[in-house]
Amino acid sequence: MLQIDRIFKDEASEEKGERARMASFVGAMAIADLVKTTLGPKGMDKILQSTGRGQSVTVTNDGATILKSLHIDNPAAKVLVDISKVQDDEVGDGTTSVVVLAGELLREAEKLVAAKIHPMTIISGFRMAAECARDALLHKVVDNKADAEEFKSDLMKIAMTTLSSKILSQDKEHFAQLAVDAVMRLKGSTNLEAIQIIKKPGGSLKDSFLDEGFILDKKIGLGQPKRIEDAKILVANTAMDTDKVKIYGARVRVDSMSKVAEIEGAEKEKMREKVQKIMAHGINCFVNRQLIYNFPEELFADAGILAIEHADFDGIERLALVTGGEIASTFDNPESVKIGRCKLIEEIMIGEDKLIHFSGVEFGHACTIVLRGASHHVLDEAERSLHDALCVLSQTVNDSRVLFGGGWPEMVMAKEVDELAKKTPGKKSHAIEAFSRALLAIPTTIADNAGLDSAELISQLRAEHHKEGCTAGIDVISGSVGDMSQLGISESFKVKQAVLLSATEAAEMILRVDEIITCAPRRREDRM
Repeated sequence: MLQIDRIFKDEASEEKGERARMASFVGAMAIADLVKTTLGPKGMDKILQSTGRGQSVTVTNDGATILKSLHIDNPAAKVLVDISKVQDDEVGDGTTSVVVLAGELLREAEKLVAAKIHPMTIISGFRMAAECARDALLHKVVDNKADAEEFKSDLMKIAMTTLSSKILSQDKEHFAQLAVDAVMRLKGSTNLEAIQIIKKPGGSLKDSFLDEGFILDKKIGLGQPKRIEDAKILVANTAMDTDKVKIYGARVRVDSMSKVAEIEGAEKEKMREKVQKIMAHGINCFVNRQLIYNFPEELFADAGILAIEHADFDGIERLALVTGGEIASTFDNPESVKIGRCKLIEEIMIGEDKLIHFSGVEFGHACTIVLRGASHHVLDEAERSLHDALCVLSQTVNDSRVLFGGGWPEMVMAKEVDELAKKTPGKKSHAIEAFSRALLAIPTTIADNAGLDSAELISQLRAEHHKEGCTAGIDVISGSVGDMSQLGISESFKVKQAVLLSATEAAEMILRVDEIITCAPRRREDRM
């Protein structure tokens, strides 16, 4: 062996052919099995503990959150993590399903590769199957956009279905109502910025409520008006802390104490001018991103202007958005600055904390959801679940096609794909058949997680689905095959389509791999 294999550096390694494919399949399936148990209404949660300082703990059921937090070495597993992230950004829900489906497709593909079918053949089979499955769903969708009442009840069902696999499942009616109300206010925009979620520990999850208007997590300063009607708000990001000489910033040589006083006086004058410029906008509420010193605060209070300092950045941007103002940083020409308006500003109490409530804002879609709960972990998880529901709903408002849930869509797709496999000649038909088996994995997993006999249930379902116009799916609560239209279990078509297409593409990508090359790590020179 005359150094033929020395193409790469010392540390680099490569895996070829079978071993590479093996490694990618195994990695991807391991990831799929990891999140598999979180699927469905009876899915379990995971605790993620970071090893950094503070050992922060996250308890979550959301596939994307779990996978985002893992540090993974296996390249194929990273592809799955990616698709779940994209699914989260794109439609918000279905993050677990997408990984489970991709993992199952690979599991089936592994058997086919072992049976000496070329990966490209498998891929083209999968492609045909995915197309066929999507068409099958398109034939079965229900669209109630025209009828407002029906559409609203569809949204409620979708919200309840999304929430039923999360921590909020106990109070899902309550939260589904919150989510639907919040999304209905958006009037078809998918900009979730306008829905603000504030988490306040204390109380129980049932005490959460939706508030029209905007809540800023600050206290109102001392000696300032507690309540302003018909407010004109200037949102700014500017320094209001220069009424004293900054000792460490400037070197001033003076020969007497009175000179220092003069300089301080000049600084005070500068500040007073700035405050007057701000008042010239004719406002009665001034919100600043940075701190405001006592002196300008006094001036504002004397003028009867409510000054709020140190509002956090998200708060400021959102406040500017909902009141229809702009964030200003210079105040020389008042006519060009857009000033936000709202009907009433007052202080409210939630639990122990005082907050400032802006109601009757310009931008009618805005609202705030206040979450209450026993601990931070519960609140974080509740926020994630609610966010999932809001994403799905806002997508559904735009694309109002709805399907039944509970494994029904997968059964419909599997049936059609099976039909296709019987018609297709050649080796592709094996791949198409495998695709339909992979689709059945989702209802199987839902049943398994509920501790039901999945084989029995799936075969019953398959028999049901051979009848025309069937709406059967798995009813985990009673542990049998149930009628999805009576139980009101619905899902958004957009989510299902995204799951199907992303999973197929990811599986395809991993299937194409025949070699894994790991680069040599950069050596750190000893700096001793």
